[in-house]
Amino acid sequence: QVQLVESGGGLVQAGGSLRLSCAASGRTFSSYSMGWFRQAPGKERDFVAAISRGGGSTYYAESVKGRFTISKDNAKSTVYLQMNSLKPEDTAVYYCNAGAWSAVLASNPVLGWGRGTQVTVSS
Repeated sequence: QVQLVESGGGLVQAGGSLRLSCAASGRTFSSYSMGWFRQAPGKERDFVAAISRGGGSTYYAESVKGRFTISKDNAKSTVYLQMNSLKPEDTAVYYCNAGAWSAVLASNPVLGWGRGTQVTVSS
């Protein structure tokens, strides 16, 4: 079973940047598509970005398109989320997860959720 540990969150001013990392244990990391999700206080967890198993395809929520970039290093079993031009509405706990491509896009990944990493953007 793959376990996921997110890191890289923090407090940043609007317009700033952060790079999130998600390290996975287990030897089957490369067989999964990966996704980033986020949950703001009092709201449901939403899809943010996805990357295919080999890294050749990506997909983004409209709210982050052009500002966020997802990438995947199968050799390091790590997926990243580069976040630029951050806005206060990006404030949330960010989680990564894995699954088939369609499942990740449908916010229906297959692994247990980690603790996430808090991102706070001040105005």
